[in-house]
Amino acid sequence: MLPFLAILIPLLGAVILVFIPEQRDNLRNPFAFAISLVTAFLVVLVLQMVIEGYIVTYTIIEILPGLEFTLRVDPLGALFGGAASILWVFSVLYSIGYMAHEHNRRRFFIFYMISLGVTMGVAFADNLFTLYLFYEMLTLATYPLVIHEGHQEAQEAGVRYMIYSFLGAGLVLFSLLMTYGQVGSLAFAQGGIVGEVVETAPMTLRIVFITYILGFGVKAAIMPLHSWLPSAMAAPTPVSALLHAVAVVKSGVFGILRVMYSVYGSSAMIELNVGIIVAVLVSFTILVASIIAMRQDVLKRRLAYSTIGQLGYITLGAALLTPIGLGGGLLHIINHALLKITLFFCAGAIATATGKKKISELNGIGRRMPITMLAFAVGSIGMVGILPVNGFISKWYLMWGSLEAGTPIFLVILVSSALLNAVYFFPIVTAAFFKKGDFEPPQGIEAPLSMILPIAVLAITCIVVGIRLELTLPFVEGVVSYLW
Repeated sequence: MLPFLAILIPLLGAVILVFIPEQRDNLRNPFAFAISLVTAFLVVLVLQMVIEGYIVTYTIIEILPGLEFTLRVDPLGALFGGAASILWVFSVLYSIGYMAHEHNRRRFFIFYMISLGVTMGVAFADNLFTLYLFYEMLTLATYPLVIHEGHQEAQEAGVRYMIYSFLGAGLVLFSLLMTYGQVGSLAFAQGGIVGEVVETAPMTLRIVFITYILGFGVKAAIMPLHSWLPSAMAAPTPVSALLHAVAVVKSGVFGILRVMYSVYGSSAMIELNVGIIVAVLVSFTILVASIIAMRQDVLKRRLAYSTIGQLGYITLGAALLTPIGLGGGLLHIINHALLKITLFFCAGAIATATGKKKISELNGIGRRMPITMLAFAVGSIGMVGILPVNGFISKWYLMWGSLEAGTPIFLVILVSSALLNAVYFFPIVTAAFFKKGDFEPPQGIEAPLSMILPIAVLAITCIVVGIRLELTLPFVEGVVSYLW
């Protein structure tokens, strides 16, 4: 029942928000924040049960034998759902300050809550059918957020987002039907469900696997299926954080992980030799996205291309088909989420306090917004993968996994990407603190407290998680053991 409540409560909260007048921020904002807190609390309870060895299941409706609308929280779902629900609390608090002077605030928070509930549905889906339904709902729930600003750029971004998302969903639906036809089931299982037909239909399974990767790869922003993501930067910054760090792109990566380890399984993937296909595809994405990021002057677009490359790390870790590589990918789900939400929050704080959106306009801004830019520095260090920030440990495991898989070329790609990350992140930090610009006087004017507080807490968390590995590593090792 708990996973169902984690979905239902945000949806009911969204319905209640409909009846709170637009101007009643003093009612709507605390209520939205409370809903996110209650949801996170429920997910943490479920997470604790999973840590204790329980698998929480709740069937909503059975349509046909083997085709059920069912929720089930296993270690992988708990990892994604836990990370998303906890970070959503910070996102809602941040949104209160960011949206204070924006239009259509009620609509924004309504769909923000709907997106939370649907994301929990993606995390807690028991089978491909349930995952597909929530995956589609997530597109519909986030579309109004993408076009929130209402101008032409936002409208065009929304159209592109819908086209790409539905094309990807179409590929997933095709793959789902093919899987049901071959196996007669869509349930997730330890070790996968296709093992019995690997010998009889290997080519079909390879084709279906590729269409799964391409279908979920749209939201995971695998190149060349990525162009909707930079365009979606026309949305408000809390939505950008939602798209990049918490829900949408992670749902695509989560779908890929489900297919690889809960539908196919490591043994079937090794026998079909499909891991190398994914590894090569995402390696191209990692390098090209990093190169493109270097050329972006708009801060949010640089962060967008950074996301595209960083998501590739997660999929690459899974595609290495080693426990160490998979562990690195799973760790990066958590670490990237913390780092990237911090960086996007910093970008939004800069825009709110100064109106500046381009990197070339930020010389000396560290003197005016020291807390924000120190947090940005922490996020940048973590993205490169330097101790003591949390990005180091996941990249270390990914490089170790590359050697364990006997493919040192991927280690070279990871090191090259880290260097490229340094090239496009560190100049922002050095210019903010050491170059002269429009912010030369030490004014110390930051964004509103409801924005600065999440930024500071998240930046500190990135350091704490980087030092205290026992906060994440044991659970991730448990997820690897479950999946492998």
